[in-house]
Amino acid sequence: MQESDIIKQVRRIEIRARGLSQQMFSGEYHSAFKGRGMAFSEVREYQYGDDVRNIDWNVTARLNHPYVKVFEEERELTVMLLIDVSGSHLFGTTNQFKSELIAEVAATLAFSAIHNNDKVGVVMFSDRIERFIPPKKGSSHILRIIRELIGFQPTGHGTDIAEGLRYFTNVTKKRSTAFLISDLHDDGYENALKIAAGKHDLVVLHIDDPREQTLPAMGLVSFEDLETGAIQWVDTSSRKVQKAYQQHFAHYNEVNEALLQKYGIDHATLTTGKDFVKPLIGIFKRRAY
Repeated sequence: MQESDIIKQVRRIEIRARGLSQQMFSGEYHSAFKGRGMAFSEVREYQYGDDVRNIDWNVTARLNHPYVKVFEEERELTVMLLIDVSGSHLFGTTNQFKSELIAEVAATLAFSAIHNNDKVGVVMFSDRIERFIPPKKGSSHILRIIRELIGFQPTGHGTDIAEGLRYFTNVTKKRSTAFLISDLHDDGYENALKIAAGKHDLVVLHIDDPREQTLPAMGLVSFEDLETGAIQWVDTSSRKVQKAYQQHFAHYNEVNEALLQKYGIDHATLTTGKDFVKPLIGIFKRRAY
């Protein structure tokens, strides 16, 4: 992609993402992702009804009168975007590739975060860690993230979700809110998912395409695996092939759904060519209660 094309695409995504985050997500985001910790604020005299567990015994002994510690919610969050950049995201049968949908979703979340005065960081992964962008604030930082997502060429083509989750857990010591954005075409990542969800506030956004549910009858067609490069001729008109294809993706979806429910992880499916606003707001509203 030429430099001028990248700049145009960055600008287009910026305009749309800014608009969505300001008009639709600002209040929802704030309610859904409140500060999860409590920070010490001050010491004041004990009042009737105060929790005795908050009494500051050192100050109480020194002044010979009961005093309590006052805490306030920590507002500033660190938001991490764990983005799958493997070869399968160069697939799309509607008016956009999965990678384009991911860029728009990531940008919208990032702008929502900075409007809330939160830091945003990124871990890009394929079958290896491709890029780490440390958390920062500011619009220029978000524009850098969008640019990276659009113009980035990964070294690997396969998918290793466990590797991405492990890296995130190791590099992010403070509890953060994290969005795993992937088509989830992988297995064997349960343990890493469990650990990440235990240490952080994890949300999974499953990227999907309509043609991953049903295979249209188009006769004999050559298919290329975007992750391995393998090419195979397939008789798409065969009912047996269509059934096997449908069962394959249905199995992935069922396994992933069961896994996310097992660990109580909020999640939504976002589909290429469809509006992603409703599924995202659905997550935000569920979390606000």
